[in-house]
Amino acid sequence: MENNRLNKTFFITGVAGFIGSFLSKRLLEQGCQVVGIDNINDYYDINLKNARLDDLKPFENFTFIKGDISDKELLLRTFEEYKPSIVVNLAAQAGVRYSIENPDVYIQSNIIGFFNILEACRYHPVEHLIYASSSSVYGSNKKVPFEESDFVDHPVSLYAATKKSNELMAHTYSHLYKIPTTGLRFFTVYGPMGRPDMAYFGFTDKYFNGEHISIFNNGDFENDLYRDFTYVDDIVEGIVRLIDNPPKEEVPSKVYNIGNNSPEKLMVFIQTLEKCLSKSLNREIVFDKKFEPIKPGDVPATYASTDKLQAAIAFKPETSIQDGLQKFTDWYVEYYNKK
Repeated sequence: MENNRLNKTFFITGVAGFIGSFLSKRLLEQGCQVVGIDNINDYYDINLKNARLDDLKPFENFTFIKGDISDKELLLRTFEEYKPSIVVNLAAQAGVRYSIENPDVYIQSNIIGFFNILEACRYHPVEHLIYASSSSVYGSNKKVPFEESDFVDHPVSLYAATKKSNELMAHTYSHLYKIPTTGLRFFTVYGPMGRPDMAYFGFTDKYFNGEHISIFNNGDFENDLYRDFTYVDDIVEGIVRLIDNPPKEEVPSKVYNIGNNSPEKLMVFIQTLEKCLSKSLNREIVFDKKFEPIKPGDVPATYASTDKLQAAIAFKPETSIQDGLQKFTDWYVEYYNKK
Protein backbone atom coordinates (compact mmCIF):
# COMPACT_ATOMS: atom_id res chain seq x y z
CA MET A 1 0.00 0.00 0.00
CA GLU A 2 2.73 2.47 1.00
CA ASN A 3 4.54 1.98 -2.32
CA ASN A 4 1.33 2.97 -4.16
CA ARG A 5 1.44 6.29 -2.36
CA LEU A 6 4.92 7.32 -3.42
CA ASN A 7 3.83 8.56 -6.85
CA LYS A 8 0.84 10.47 -5.43
CA THR A 9 0.60 14.00 -4.10
CA PHE A 10 -1.23 14.55 -0.81
CA PHE A 11 -2.87 17.91 -0.16
CA ILE A 12 -3.24 18.51 3.59
CA THR A 13 -5.15 21.56 4.80
CA GLY A 14 -4.48 22.84 8.32
CA VAL A 15 -0.94 21.48 7.96
CA ALA A 16 0.38 23.57 10.88
CA GLY A 17 -2.45 22.29 13.05
CA PHE A 18 -2.18 19.49 15.59
CA ILE A 19 -3.50 16.52 13.58
CA GLY A 20 -2.42 17.99 10.22
CA SER A 21 1.23 18.26 11.22
CA PHE A 22 1.39 14.75 12.75
CA LEU A 23 -0.30 13.21 9.69
CA SER A 24 1.99 15.11 7.30
CA LYS A 25 5.10 13.98 9.16
CA ARG A 26 3.98 10.36 8.98
CA LEU A 27 3.36 10.62 5.21
CA LEU A 28 6.64 12.47 4.59
CA GLU A 29 8.56 9.79 6.50
CA GLN A 30 7.01 7.22 4.15
CA GLY A 31 8.39 9.21 1.19
CA CYS A 32 5.07 10.71 0.03
CA GLN A 33 4.80 14.12 -1.63
CA VAL A 34 2.89 16.46 0.70
CA VAL A 35 1.58 19.91 -0.19
CA GLY A 36 0.28 21.65 2.92
CA ILE A 37 -1.73 24.83 3.36
CA ASP A 38 -2.40 26.82 6.53
CA ASN A 39 -3.31 30.43 7.25
CA ILE A 40 -1.43 30.35 10.62
CA ASN A 41 -4.24 32.30 12.30
CA ASP A 42 -3.83 33.55 15.86
CA TYR A 43 -6.67 31.56 17.47
CA TYR A 44 -3.86 30.17 19.63
CA ASP A 45 -0.09 30.70 19.96
CA ILE A 46 1.39 30.84 16.46
CA ASN A 47 4.81 29.87 17.85
CA LEU A 48 3.43 26.38 18.40
CA LYS A 49 2.12 26.26 14.81
CA ASN A 50 5.52 27.40 13.52
CA ALA A 51 7.27 24.78 15.69
CA ARG A 52 5.10 22.06 14.09
CA LEU A 53 5.96 23.43 10.64
CA ASP A 54 9.66 23.45 11.55
CA ASP A 55 9.39 19.66 12.02
CA LEU A 56 8.15 19.32 8.42
CA LYS A 57 10.32 21.82 6.53
CA PRO A 58 13.50 19.66 6.45
CA PHE A 59 11.67 17.12 4.21
CA GLU A 60 12.45 17.74 0.53
CA ASN A 61 9.09 16.22 -0.42
CA PHE A 62 7.18 18.91 1.54
CA THR A 63 5.73 22.10 0.03
CA PHE A 64 4.13 24.72 2.29
CA ILE A 65 1.61 27.31 1.11
CA LYS A 66 0.61 30.07 3.51
CA GLY A 67 -2.99 30.73 2.59
CA ASP A 68 -6.63 30.31 3.51
CA ILE A 69 -9.01 27.69 2.17
CA SER A 70 -11.70 30.40 2.02
CA ASP A 71 -9.67 31.86 -0.91
CA LYS A 72 -11.23 29.90 -3.76
CA GLU A 73 -8.91 31.20 -6.49
CA LEU A 74 -5.84 30.16 -4.50
CA LEU A 75 -7.24 26.67 -3.94
CA LEU A 76 -8.12 26.15 -7.60
CA ARG A 77 -4.63 27.33 -8.66
CA THR A 78 -3.05 24.97 -6.12
CA PHE A 79 -5.04 21.98 -7.43
CA GLU A 80 -4.17 22.96 -11.00
CA GLU A 81 -0.47 23.14 -10.20
CA TYR A 82 0.04 20.16 -7.88
CA LYS A 83 -2.77 17.82 -9.03
CA PRO A 84 -3.27 16.09 -5.66
CA SER A 85 -4.53 12.49 -5.66
CA ILE A 86 -5.56 12.53 -1.99
CA VAL A 87 -6.96 15.50 -0.05
CA VAL A 88 -7.20 15.54 3.75
CA ASN A 89 -9.13 18.60 4.93
CA LEU A 90 -8.19 19.33 8.55
CA ALA A 91 -8.36 23.14 8.29
CA ALA A 92 -11.23 24.40 10.39
CA GLN A 93 -12.01 26.88 13.08
CA ALA A 94 -12.04 24.59 16.10
CA GLY A 95 -13.61 24.85 19.54
CA VAL A 96 -17.19 24.66 20.78
CA ARG A 97 -17.09 27.59 23.20
CA TYR A 98 -15.32 30.00 20.84
CA SER A 99 -18.17 29.55 18.32
CA ILE A 100 -20.45 31.38 20.77
CA GLU A 101 -18.04 34.37 20.89
CA ASN A 102 -16.94 34.56 17.26
CA PRO A 103 -19.41 32.83 14.92
CA ASP A 104 -18.24 34.56 11.72
CA VAL A 105 -14.92 32.69 11.49
CA TYR A 106 -16.73 29.34 11.69
CA ILE A 107 -18.84 30.15 8.64
CA GLN A 108 -15.79 31.47 6.75
CA SER A 109 -13.51 28.50 7.43
CA ASN A 110 -15.81 25.55 8.07
CA ILE A 111 -18.56 26.28 5.52
CA ILE A 112 -17.07 28.48 2.77
CA GLY A 113 -13.63 26.88 3.08
CA PHE A 114 -15.01 23.36 2.87
CA PHE A 115 -17.26 24.30 -0.06
CA ASN A 116 -14.15 25.55 -1.88
CA ILE A 117 -12.37 22.22 -1.20
CA LEU A 118 -15.36 20.33 -2.67
CA GLU A 119 -15.39 22.59 -5.73
CA ALA A 120 -11.65 22.08 -6.24
CA CYS A 121 -12.14 18.29 -6.05
CA ARG A 122 -15.01 18.60 -8.54
CA TYR A 123 -12.91 20.43 -11.16
CA HIS A 124 -9.69 18.51 -10.43
CA PRO A 125 -10.90 14.98 -9.60
CA VAL A 126 -9.18 13.20 -6.70
CA GLU A 127 -9.06 9.58 -5.59
CA HIS A 128 -10.21 10.33 -2.04
CA LEU A 129 -11.23 13.34 0.05
CA ILE A 130 -10.98 12.72 3.80
CA TYR A 131 -12.27 15.52 6.02
CA ALA A 132 -12.59 16.32 9.70
CA SER A 133 -16.03 16.16 11.24
CA SER A 134 -16.49 16.06 15.01
CA SER A 135 -18.06 14.12 17.87
CA SER A 136 -19.88 17.36 18.69
CA VAL A 137 -22.45 16.53 15.95
CA TYR A 138 -24.02 14.12 18.46
CA GLY A 139 -25.21 17.10 20.52
CA SER A 140 -26.79 16.09 23.79
CA ASN A 141 -27.47 12.54 22.62
CA LYS A 142 -28.29 10.40 25.67
CA LYS A 143 -27.69 7.04 23.98
CA VAL A 144 -24.11 5.82 24.33
CA PRO A 145 -21.90 4.76 22.72
CA PHE A 146 -22.55 7.15 19.82
CA GLU A 147 -23.05 5.31 16.55
CA GLU A 148 -22.78 6.76 13.06
CA SER A 149 -26.42 5.81 12.40
CA ASP A 150 -27.66 7.96 15.32
CA PHE A 151 -29.94 10.94 14.64
CA VAL A 152 -27.74 14.07 14.64
CA ASP A 153 -30.09 16.85 13.58
CA HIS A 154 -30.03 18.83 16.82
CA PRO A 155 -26.53 20.35 17.23
CA VAL A 156 -26.05 22.37 20.42
CA SER A 157 -23.28 24.68 19.12
CA LEU A 158 -22.58 26.51 15.87
CA TYR A 159 -19.31 24.55 15.60
CA ALA A 160 -21.30 21.29 15.62
CA ALA A 161 -23.74 22.71 13.07
CA THR A 162 -20.87 23.54 10.69
CA LYS A 163 -19.47 20.01 11.01
CA LYS A 164 -22.86 18.41 10.35
CA SER A 165 -23.15 20.74 7.32
CA ASN A 166 -19.79 19.43 6.06
CA GLU A 167 -21.11 15.86 6.15
CA LEU A 168 -24.23 16.87 4.17
CA MET A 169 -22.20 18.90 1.63
CA ALA A 170 -19.74 16.02 1.13
CA HIS A 171 -22.59 13.57 0.58
CA THR A 172 -24.13 15.89 -2.03
CA TYR A 173 -20.86 16.24 -3.96
CA SER A 174 -20.30 12.47 -3.78
CA HIS A 175 -23.80 12.00 -5.19
CA LEU A 176 -23.50 14.60 -7.96
CA TYR A 177 -19.86 14.25 -9.00
CA LYS A 178 -18.85 10.80 -7.67
CA ILE A 179 -16.11 12.29 -5.44
CA PRO A 180 -15.16 9.58 -2.88
CA THR A 181 -15.50 11.33 0.52
CA THR A 182 -14.90 10.08 4.06
CA GLY A 183 -15.80 12.17 7.12
CA LEU A 184 -14.18 11.47 10.48
CA ARG A 185 -15.93 12.34 13.72
CA PHE A 186 -12.97 12.97 16.02
CA PHE A 187 -13.31 12.36 19.76
CA THR A 188 -11.14 14.67 21.97
CA VAL A 189 -7.70 14.29 20.39
CA TYR A 190 -4.73 14.95 22.69
CA GLY A 191 -0.95 14.60 22.80
CA PRO A 192 2.36 16.50 22.56
CA MET A 193 2.21 19.74 20.55
CA GLY A 194 -1.57 19.66 20.98
CA ARG A 195 -3.97 22.58 20.94
CA PRO A 196 -3.55 24.98 23.89
CA ASP A 197 -7.33 25.60 24.00
CA MET A 198 -7.92 21.96 25.02
CA ALA A 199 -8.61 21.37 28.72
CA TYR A 200 -5.59 19.15 29.51
CA PHE A 201 -3.22 21.76 27.99
CA GLY A 202 -4.98 24.64 29.75
CA PHE A 203 -4.86 22.84 33.12
CA THR A 204 -1.09 22.39 32.73
CA ASP A 205 -0.64 26.06 31.78
CA LYS A 206 -2.66 27.18 34.78
CA TYR A 207 -0.62 25.04 37.18
CA PHE A 208 2.59 26.75 36.08
CA ASN A 209 0.92 30.17 36.18
CA GLY A 210 -0.12 29.54 39.80
CA GLU A 211 -3.83 29.67 38.90
CA HIS A 212 -6.71 27.39 39.86
CA ILE A 213 -8.29 25.15 37.22
CA SER A 214 -12.03 25.40 36.56
CA ILE A 215 -13.76 22.04 36.22
CA PHE A 216 -17.21 22.35 34.68
CA ASN A 217 -18.90 19.31 36.22
CA ASN A 218 -20.70 20.90 39.21
CA GLY A 219 -18.25 19.02 41.45
CA ASP A 220 -20.53 16.01 40.97
CA PHE A 221 -18.15 13.02 40.91
CA GLU A 222 -20.94 10.44 40.76
CA ASN A 223 -22.39 11.98 37.60
CA ASP A 224 -19.10 13.25 36.21
CA LEU A 225 -18.61 14.16 32.55
CA TYR A 226 -17.22 11.33 30.44
CA ARG A 227 -14.88 11.96 27.52
CA ASP A 228 -13.47 9.61 24.90
CA PHE A 229 -9.85 10.85 24.79
CA THR A 230 -7.94 9.73 21.69
CA TYR A 231 -4.15 9.95 21.39
CA VAL A 232 -2.96 11.72 18.25
CA ASP A 233 -0.87 8.79 16.93
CA ASP A 234 -3.96 6.57 17.01
CA ILE A 235 -5.89 9.16 14.99
CA VAL A 236 -3.07 9.38 12.43
CA GLU A 237 -2.92 5.58 12.14
CA GLY A 238 -6.66 5.53 11.40
CA ILE A 239 -6.38 8.22 8.72
CA VAL A 240 -3.38 6.55 7.06
CA ARG A 241 -5.25 3.24 6.86
CA LEU A 242 -8.31 4.94 5.41
CA ILE A 243 -6.37 6.68 2.62
CA ASP A 244 -6.31 3.52 0.50
CA ASN A 245 -9.95 2.68 1.29
CA PRO A 246 -12.16 5.24 -0.49
CA PRO A 247 -15.90 4.44 -0.44
CA LYS A 248 -16.98 2.48 -3.50
CA GLU A 249 -20.77 2.64 -3.14
CA GLU A 250 -22.98 4.23 -5.79
CA VAL A 251 -22.86 7.39 -3.67
CA PRO A 252 -19.23 7.12 -2.49
CA SER A 253 -19.66 8.90 0.84
CA LYS A 254 -18.96 7.53 4.34
CA VAL A 255 -18.76 8.91 7.86
CA TYR A 256 -16.88 7.17 10.69
CA ASN A 257 -16.34 7.75 14.37
CA ILE A 258 -12.65 7.79 15.22
CA GLY A 259 -12.17 7.63 18.97
CA ASN A 260 -10.85 5.53 21.79
CA ASN A 261 -14.05 3.56 22.47
CA SER A 262 -13.15 3.74 26.18
CA PRO A 263 -14.45 6.91 27.87
CA GLU A 264 -12.82 8.23 31.03
CA LYS A 265 -14.37 10.27 33.81
CA LEU A 266 -13.10 13.83 33.63
CA MET A 267 -11.75 13.60 37.19
CA VAL A 268 -9.83 10.39 36.42
CA PHE A 269 -8.27 12.15 33.43
CA ILE A 270 -7.27 15.11 35.63
CA GLN A 271 -5.79 12.85 38.32
CA THR A 272 -3.81 10.98 35.64
CA LEU A 273 -2.54 14.31 34.28
CA GLU A 274 -1.37 15.26 37.81
CA LYS A 275 0.51 11.95 38.15
CA CYS A 276 2.16 12.28 34.72
CA LEU A 277 3.21 15.87 35.39
CA SER A 278 4.59 14.82 38.79
CA LYS A 279 6.69 12.17 37.02
CA SER A 280 7.92 14.65 34.37
CA LEU A 281 9.01 17.09 37.09
CA ASN A 282 10.16 14.54 39.70
CA ARG A 283 7.97 16.12 42.37
CA GLU A 284 4.36 15.80 43.45
CA ILE A 285 1.87 17.99 41.61
CA VAL A 286 -1.70 18.72 42.75
CA PHE A 287 -3.88 21.15 40.81
CA ASP A 288 -5.85 23.83 42.67
CA LYS A 289 -9.38 22.84 41.58
CA LYS A 290 -12.50 25.00 41.39
CA PHE A 291 -15.76 23.25 40.49
CA GLU A 292 -18.28 25.11 38.37
CA PRO A 293 -21.61 24.44 36.59
CA ILE A 294 -21.56 22.64 33.24
CA LYS A 295 -21.12 25.15 30.36
CA PRO A 296 -23.73 25.74 27.65
CA GLY A 297 -22.92 23.60 24.59
CA ASP A 298 -21.04 20.97 26.63
CA VAL A 299 -22.36 17.41 26.44
CA PRO A 300 -22.45 14.99 29.41
CA ALA A 301 -20.61 12.16 27.67
CA THR A 302 -18.70 11.57 24.43
CA TYR A 303 -18.24 7.90 23.75
CA ALA A 304 -17.50 6.52 20.30
CA SER A 305 -18.64 3.24 18.92
CA THR A 306 -15.73 2.42 16.57
CA ASP A 307 -17.18 -0.87 15.27
CA LYS A 308 -17.75 0.53 11.78
CA LEU A 309 -14.17 1.79 11.44
CA GLN A 310 -12.78 -1.42 12.88
CA ALA A 311 -14.71 -3.46 10.32
CA ALA A 312 -13.43 -1.22 7.48
CA ILE A 313 -9.71 -0.92 8.35
CA ALA A 314 -9.11 -3.02 11.51
CA PHE A 315 -8.68 0.21 13.50
CA LYS A 316 -8.08 -0.18 17.22
CA PRO A 317 -6.53 2.58 19.35
CA GLU A 318 -3.44 1.36 21.19
CA THR A 319 -2.54 4.23 23.54
CA SER A 320 -3.74 4.36 27.16
CA ILE A 321 -4.35 7.78 28.76
CA GLN A 322 -1.43 7.04 31.11
CA ASP A 323 1.00 6.61 28.19
CA GLY A 324 -0.51 9.42 26.12
CA LEU A 325 -0.56 11.99 28.92
CA GLN A 326 2.98 11.04 29.96
CA LYS A 327 4.17 11.82 26.43
CA PHE A 328 2.30 15.12 26.59
CA THR A 329 3.70 16.23 29.98
CA ASP A 330 7.25 15.15 29.05
CA TRP A 331 6.98 17.24 25.87
CA TYR A 332 5.41 20.22 27.71
CA VAL A 333 8.08 20.34 30.41
CA GLU A 334 10.84 20.23 27.78
CA TYR A 335 9.22 22.60 25.23
CA TYR A 336 8.42 25.28 27.82
CA ASN A 337 11.61 24.63 29.77
CA LYS A 338 9.84 23.89 33.08
CA LYS A 339 12.51 21.70 34.68
